[in-house]
Amino acid sequence: MKGMDSTFATGDLRVSDAEREQVVARLQDAYAEGRLEHAEFDMRMHLAMTAKTRSDLATVMRDLTPGPGLPEAEGEPTGEERVVAALAHFTGVLTLFVAPLVLMLVCGRKSQYVRRHAAEAVNFQLTVLAVTVLTFGVGAMLYSITWVVAGVAAVHALVGRPFRHPWILRPVK
Repeated sequence: MKGMDSTFATGDLRVSDAEREQVVARLQDAYAEGRLEHAEFDMRMHLAMTAKTRSDLATVMRDLTPGPGLPEAEGEPTGEERVVAALAHFTGVLTLFVAPLVLMLVCGRKSQYVRRHAAEAVNFQLTVLAVTVLTFGVGAMLYSITWVVAGVAAVHALVGRPFRHPWILRPVK
């Protein structure tokens, strides 16, 4: 059809009953956990059941921890999240994959931003370690380069941008 725009933002897509039911289940969990008062629970249940788009559902869930498969409204990372994500990259230089893994497991529960950066740092350090082991130590020359790459990744984390290392294995998601 001429003149019709078929491009939609993800948030503009209409939701199904199954998506509404997932949000309702998460709201019930949040109410049971004491995260919502009764009046707010009732209001959010009404909004979830009458939601037309994914943006509507994301608004209902905006300040609750998203569950699997739920629409996630992710905003700008906070200053603390940026610093922790940068630390995940920097600490990998000294501790290989151990410190980034600890940061991913501890701080990654609260922040998807930190989790993504920490997982990337873990994967990068595991790849460099594997290359070093498989080349019988010759790959150790890569470690001087890892400082530069970790610095670049940390700067990306500090300014709130995603970063993906090229040519690495990604066993940790």
